[in-house]
Amino acid sequence: MLQAIAIDDEPIALEIIKNMAAQVSFIDLSASFTNAIEALDYMQTHKVDAIFLDIKMPGISGLELVKSLPQAPIIIFTTAYSEHAVQSFELNAIDYLLKPFSFTRFLQACNKAHEQVTLKSNYQSSSLALPSIFIKSGYEQIKVDLEELLYAESTGNYVKFFLANQTIVSRLTMSEVEVLLPLSAFIRIHRSFIVAKKKITKIDKRSVWVLQKELPVGSFYSNAVEQYVAQNSKT
Repeated sequence: MLQAIAIDDEPIALEIIKNMAAQVSFIDLSASFTNAIEALDYMQTHKVDAIFLDIKMPGISGLELVKSLPQAPIIIFTTAYSEHAVQSFELNAIDYLLKPFSFTRFLQACNKAHEQVTLKSNYQSSSLALPSIFIKSGYEQIKVDLEELLYAESTGNYVKFFLANQTIVSRLTMSEVEVLLPLSAFIRIHRSFIVAKKKITKIDKRSVWVLQKELPVGSFYSNAVEQYVAQNSKT
């Protein structure tokens, strides 16, 4: 059961979400708020797996609220404005519902949230984790936790390994890097780039975003990227 809350400054919008959530067996809408600050207070003392969140609200917007959370739960934006869609997905929102939305569309978003929570639970309960590897850089062998690796980039005769707080340069070919990195967790998107699948935040036909970094998709690798999207999408 997903513990959810709804935040919207319009009581009628909250009532619609309440009625729809009541029809979804795995959603427990435990509270609703017209005031974002009250919602933040509630989250300090209650478990919240997901938030149905309006964007344009007085005082603090939905986008500002998400940015203020050190560890945001699953976010499903519910708004009448389409212009914030890109920014919402940059904040890792799982879905963006444009008002007025149907129950079918609402259910689709709920299913995405349920799937994400299930995957996270399975991952946390599994003893399997990505290994650490040693990468030669100059005269040193540097241990790299593959969970922390964002992407690798080929530059001439060298490959740069980008982590959140570190960049490691090694004299390797991309073919050698492909052998080092498990296919289950990494995907080659360009002759010069291999990225961590779990670090991808957005994809379109020409680019893949790893966190806030935009990387190009090479024509030769576009089919692989499309297949990855298809395997991880729900229609």
